[in-house]
Amino acid sequence: MKNKLLNIGKYASLIAAIAFLYAFSNARNSTRKLTDIIVQFEGNGSALITKSMVNKLLIQSSDSLESVGKEILDLNQMEGLLNRHPMIKNAEIYLTVDGLLGATVLQRKPIARVAASPSYYIDSDGTKMPLSMVHTVRVPLVTGIREENLTSIKMVLSKLNVDAFMSKHIVGIHVNADKSLMMYMRKHDAKIVFGKPENIEQKFRNFKAFYQKAIKDKSLSGYSNINLTVNNQVVATKK
Repeated sequence: MKNKLLNIGKYASLIAAIAFLYAFSNARNSTRKLTDIIVQFEGNGSALITKSMVNKLLIQSSDSLESVGKEILDLNQMEGLLNRHPMIKNAEIYLTVDGLLGATVLQRKPIARVAASPSYYIDSDGTKMPLSMVHTVRVPLVTGIREENLTSIKMVLSKLNVDAFMSKHIVGIHVNADKSLMMYMRKHDAKIVFGKPENIEQKFRNFKAFYQKAIKDKSLSGYSNINLTVNNQVVATKK
């Protein structure tokens, strides 16, 4: 019985020592200051927000990194602050034991710019986003559309964005009153009568075939309109 009590006492002392060391370590760790901030951007898109702008959002109430104590950091609040930024699609925050604060940032991706007052981008999710103060993205210019009608053109823009040929040659899209589309090419003044945003991939294929033939024949500059709406064909109107 006496030996059992001694063993229990030893275990209790060991547990108490471990608890003390754990509490002491936590206390010391919580009073440490930040040592550095690392911001990483996911993807290969153009920078719409800079690392310094992210840094300022993370320590916006402090004058310097050294003045920020780890114990006052609220990582969930920081993530929420970054995720509410209009240029950021998703952000994740982490903190290492040696005081490194890290942020992994995924930016929103503009796929078109709407001519309005003020102008704005349409992102890859088909939603409105403001222009960036850091970088101007080279995307098609959309005219004639209202914000409440963005969904009517979302699919066309999405498919245009992932089609290397079309995104290279199409620089503008006008939305008519009946929601049919007119497209404009980069180096040629012929207008593309695209019609309603339907049968998109087939219309793209028809246009590509016509374009390549017209370039080969050196006849593209002689057309004023390229109509993709007629019986799944291409009907071109000469000037």
